[in-house]
Amino acid sequence: MSEPHVVILGGGPAGCGAAFELRRRQRGKVTLIEQQDVVGGNAGSFEVSGIRVDYGSHRLHATCDPAILADIKTMLGPDLADRERHGRILLRGNYVRFPLNAKDLLLRLDKPFAFGAARDMAVRTLLGKRVEGDTFASVLMANLGGTICEHFYFPYARKIWGRPPQELSGIQARKRVTASSFAKLMRRLATPPGKGRFFYPRRGYGQISEAYAETGKKLGAELMLGWKVTRVEQTAGARQRWRIEVSRQGDVREIRADHVWSTLPVSLLARLITPAPPPPVLAAANEIDYRAMILVYLELDWDQFTTTDAHYFPEERIRATRISEPKNYFGLPTPAGRTILCAELPCAPTDPLWSMTDAELGQVVVDDLRRAELPLIRPPVNVCVKRLRQAYPIYALGYEKPLRRLQDWVESLPDLLSYGRQGLFAHDNTHHALFMAYRAVECLEDGIFDRARWAEHRKIFATHVVED
Repeated sequence: MSEPHVVILGGGPAGCGAAFELRRRQRGKVTLIEQQDVVGGNAGSFEVSGIRVDYGSHRLHATCDPAILADIKTMLGPDLADRERHGRILLRGNYVRFPLNAKDLLLRLDKPFAFGAARDMAVRTLLGKRVEGDTFASVLMANLGGTICEHFYFPYARKIWGRPPQELSGIQARKRVTASSFAKLMRRLATPPGKGRFFYPRRGYGQISEAYAETGKKLGAELMLGWKVTRVEQTAGARQRWRIEVSRQGDVREIRADHVWSTLPVSLLARLITPAPPPPVLAAANEIDYRAMILVYLELDWDQFTTTDAHYFPEERIRATRISEPKNYFGLPTPAGRTILCAELPCAPTDPLWSMTDAELGQVVVDDLRRAELPLIRPPVNVCVKRLRQAYPIYALGYEKPLRRLQDWVESLPDLLSYGRQGLFAHDNTHHALFMAYRAVECLEDGIFDRARWAEHRKIFATHVVED
């Protein structure tokens, strides 16, 4: 029996990780298709004026599966640095170390906030936890009380997802908020300074996906970069039941596959599949949505803006949710006399912000820095803007029903797998996406994908909580 042909759609961490692992285990012929000319997706890197930057702020967390981390260390070698975090969050006019620790909170946070949080904790301890309910607001209010919610999580939620906390699912709180209870918050506060560590590559976060893709290529995987998937057609026959149509600059090709593994947004995948899904499934695909993101890069003509990796801004008076300085992530001293700031501006494509010019968006960030008491000593010498249409899944209240209908239909199609952060509509880190990729390969033996085994892995994926 000839080896099965697995075609992977999307060259982010989940796609590149699967391409590598499939070839290493010799589980099949592999073709990876990526619309961009480089791999990495939203976890990729690119250059601005010769400086490598990421699509926002990314870190490889130490909670990465040990076997996966070992592979990354082997591929990157000395290019993977073990770094201590230096983040700050602006709370009620004061900068506090992030990740949080008790000493810094006591010294830096204003007393009314501290007393309010302590009062909420005492009331919850004495009277017991209220019923959580089904919304982002009700879950966090039951677990953390009004002080932390009203001054931190609720305004941050409105900025990130563009919805009132009462209109977001409680699953959003459980999946996205690490310190979602006083017990978890206390554990985070008990972490002494210096214990918040992460791994980061010399050439930006995208170097992780690039290393997986390059190693996979050496092992025999085919990489088709710059090709856009235009159709995923189910055909008759016992073998190679899938035909994928791709295009690049007017050139159209067809690829036959025994298995299609898609890391594309699951709602997009449904629209690409032929024959088209039933109308209720297409309607379900239209009911789930992603929050868009504008990334604004300011090039400054001095060595370093601050020693901080990333500044976090939950307050709504500041448009950006986070501003990071890429050079600080690896600790690069070069290039001398230049650094770049990356500001993250969540929005909807219908917002006026989305259609602003680069210069206008640069001014938005400059104004944000001034409001955050981090004014620039002189204007930026260059502004670069990137727009991400699918940045964060929005777990609107009741989203589970249309998502389940969509996923049930996708999972009913033979030899088709939707996985990864976008494919499962999940709030996940890169190490979670890689974990999914490795487990998917584990399920493919002798050309047959073990759906029951995958269902067991899905239960583990459901327990993942995003790390900031």
